[in-house]
Amino acid sequence: MARKNKPLPALEWLEPRRRLARWASLATFLALIALLGIWYLLIVDLHGARPWVILGVHLLPLAILAPGILLGNVRVHAWACYVVNLYFIQGVVTAFEPGRLVYGSLEAALSVLLFCSATLYTRWSFQYQRKLAGE
Repeated sequence: MARKNKPLPALEWLEPRRRLARWASLATFLALIALLGIWYLLIVDLHGARPWVILGVHLLPLAILAPGILLGNVRVHAWACYVVNLYFIQGVVTAFEPGRLVYGSLEAALSVLLFCSATLYTRWSFQYQRKLAGE
């Protein structure tokens, strides 16, 4: 037996949630970039390493995603869910280092928030597009 598709939510229900998830993902994306910048440029002692090089390596995956996130591209938000897991892992590992609990916890929390908001934005946007197409 073929399984029936669940009915899609109404456009009036999807639109505000979609907009909220987009702004939440954009805000947490920018907050994660700001946290990394402040940490590597102002706070942490890199023992002679150039902070711009270290920051550039850490920001490279986010820089690749930045144009799509800023424009609200749904597929880039889906890819961000994969990429942000790297920052979650780094945050958890950093939180266990002496004296870096706050930074590691903030990085892990921001990456979880970005993951959740990007996932919700992706889901609701695809549902919205399917509903507009007449499904």
